[in-house]
Amino acid sequence: MKHTTFWPKCAMVCAFLCTMASSMAFNKHEVRAVWLTTIGGLDWPHSYAQSSHSIEKQKAELRNMLDRLKLANINTILLQTRVRATTIYPSAMEPWDGCMSGTPGKTPGYDPLQFAIDECHQRGMELHAWVVCIPIGKWSNYGCRKLQKQRPDLVKRIGDEGFMDPEKKGTAEYIAGICSEIAHKYDIDGIHLDYIRYPETWKGRMDRERGRANITRIVEHVAAAVKRQKPWIKMSCSPVGKHDDLTRYSSKGWNARTKVCQDAQAWMANGLMDQLYPMMYFKGNQFYPFAIDWNENKHNGIISPGLGIYFLSPKEKDWELDVIRRQLHFLRREGLGQAFFRCKFLLDDVKGLYGMLRNEINRHPSLIPPLTSTEPIPDMPHDIRLTRQDGIDRLSWTDNKSFPQNDGLYNVYNVYASNTYPVDVNNPCNLLETRHMECCIDIPNPRGQNVYYAVTATDRFGNEGPAATIPRQKTADPHETEGMLQCNGTTLTLPRKTIASDAEYIAIESASGNIVRTFAYSSNTINISSIPQGFYVVRLLGRKGNSHRLGFFIIKRS
Repeated sequence: MKHTTFWPKCAMVCAFLCTMASSMAFNKHEVRAVWLTTIGGLDWPHSYAQSSHSIEKQKAELRNMLDRLKLANINTILLQTRVRATTIYPSAMEPWDGCMSGTPGKTPGYDPLQFAIDECHQRGMELHAWVVCIPIGKWSNYGCRKLQKQRPDLVKRIGDEGFMDPEKKGTAEYIAGICSEIAHKYDIDGIHLDYIRYPETWKGRMDRERGRANITRIVEHVAAAVKRQKPWIKMSCSPVGKHDDLTRYSSKGWNARTKVCQDAQAWMANGLMDQLYPMMYFKGNQFYPFAIDWNENKHNGIISPGLGIYFLSPKEKDWELDVIRRQLHFLRREGLGQAFFRCKFLLDDVKGLYGMLRNEINRHPSLIPPLTSTEPIPDMPHDIRLTRQDGIDRLSWTDNKSFPQNDGLYNVYNVYASNTYPVDVNNPCNLLETRHMECCIDIPNPRGQNVYYAVTATDRFGNEGPAATIPRQKTADPHETEGMLQCNGTTLTLPRKTIASDAEYIAIESASGNIVRTFAYSSNTINISSIPQGFYVVRLLGRKGNSHRLGFFIIKRS
């Protein structure tokens, strides 16, 4: 059996437990994303792949970036995949972008998109393919010239720039074809549409209602093509940061719906989008009221405002770090996610941003909020085991569901740790590892601390199942009365009630502390056939309102 080690390898359980007492609020479910730009190698790559040696150098560069993002508990990578009518994967529709090999149209000798997906998944991160929709680069550039010859009916020139014409029906079909190709070939977690709007330099008078219908047509075609293949792929886009003018605050002429015909809130309402990453590169009253507006109109979707961290740079607007810190605390209080434009400024630790994120804001991992789906939640993992040897806690379990091969469905696993038993899986500070791909993990514990663990399964839609917990071992302490109670799946056997006991009721609690059922304590057997499989705590409730934990039991049915 292959065992993988919890990332990062140098992290230790003792350090994890030391942070658990922090008073800062964290959310268990929270998108934490970065835009990773490939155009011109702005974020990656910084070298060209032209030989076996340079291919490995390019790969190592991305691995290092992802390792550092993992340490800051980033869980979503928005990777620029379609660049300017060019791609970073072998496409049947468009040529290679030159950012990988140094020569437009030339293969780098490997598949960067597949490599990035594998590396992200190995680290428990989602990868979303970032597709630039309307701009196709300089009129004389390679990708633009190729598309001019291939589909001259879809291309429009404005100045020295080329654009796909949103007013042509074929544009929607073409962009949907690109996204469908990516979804079919790759195990991606999302399709992220960028610049899905009219250019601000669009010539001629435009009817705004018709313009919104044209852009919405593209979104409809893409969503249908992607969801038809893999319904768990998340649809998202990055609209202009202010949806429209508000009653009290003007967008100052730059907004999504009226200016560039992005009706993103309606896309969420109509189920065309699962997530929005509005580009909120503003501060003060141009940020907070508009963030609230996005949140109030999310229609059960997920909003993760994009923060303009590049403005921290002295070469840009030289913002103080507290501008971003205040925005992050605000977003967390509102239950919103976070996204950073762009990766370089985060990893360069401009004004201490990376350190703040890693040591203050995102000290604990988070799960990505689930999609709304009709899929049943996963079962708990089976046969969970713990062995301790040479400063390593080795957890292993059995996969709880067998899926048909090659249909794209599989479970990933979340690992929780706590110094109290049972492990509270609702406490985000107990999250140790998310979206783990293997059914085993090695966790450094050099001091041999008495740590308790729980493991849950998450499906492709983000639904998390009940926790499997290793039963606490009985100790030699004569005063220790708690232990595992006998349960055959339908009947729970309790210790006989003593005459001196004032207990009137039995309460059955989930591992997270929620009361599932209560019973009168009139017999030493209880019918638990209506309670789902899982790990449970039994409490005695006395006449005087006192409560005493009697023990634990596991319901496991074949």
